[in-house]
Amino acid sequence: MHKINEMMDRPVVLDEVRTFLRTAQKQLDGKLGEIEKEANDNRVPIIPHETVTFFIWLFGQIKPKEILEVGTAIGFSAGLMTQYMDQEGKITTIERNPTMIEKAKDNFKTLQIEDKVTLLEGQADEWLEKLESHKYDFIFMDSAKAKYYDFFPNCMRILKQNGVLAVDDVLQGGTILEEEKDIPRRRRKIHKKLNAFLKIVMDHPALETTLLPLGDGLLLITKKEEFDFSYMYET
Repeated sequence: MHKINEMMDRPVVLDEVRTFLRTAQKQLDGKLGEIEKEANDNRVPIIPHETVTFFIWLFGQIKPKEILEVGTAIGFSAGLMTQYMDQEGKITTIERNPTMIEKAKDNFKTLQIEDKVTLLEGQADEWLEKLESHKYDFIFMDSAKAKYYDFFPNCMRILKQNGVLAVDDVLQGGTILEEEKDIPRRRRKIHKKLNAFLKIVMDHPALETTLLPLGDGLLLITKKEEFDFSYMYET
């Protein structure tokens, strides 16, 4: 069903701190809690529990109504967001993996949230080009890490002003800080593209950005001003 992600075992905080964050904080109950436990027991990559509790807190503050998720996987994070978004909120989520799509559909049915979630099947870059500008209050990007750089301009186009883009797994187990020559060849593309992405967003005047050591690094970007980012990608 999936390949084990080696970065799942390379925490960016001390092991004992990670364990504390995942066990001491309030646990999920009901069907969503069962999905989380099953995924963790079977090593299916979903957002870790410290990110779960942060999202619950964050959604209580921003109460998004229109949410886009890039990377549905088994539908766990979409299921979580439906519970804590605005009561009239809707989620659009994109996934290309047929096995994940079927599992996500099953989980959406189990959670009885099919009326709140629209699942777009196919390549994220193709869907992102078609989506309406200035539509989404919150975008959660948790897909192919090497694609974050490429997806970013369209994410900014479709995100409302003062909307939030959350980007998961940007630290690559801390290896993001290493020299490219020290990175295994199979991961150099991800390393290069993530560093290019971070260079754009970390200090841009139109953005407010913070990077949290949750999971493998959670990047939060608030779009404070309208800005054309496309010129940065011209070659």
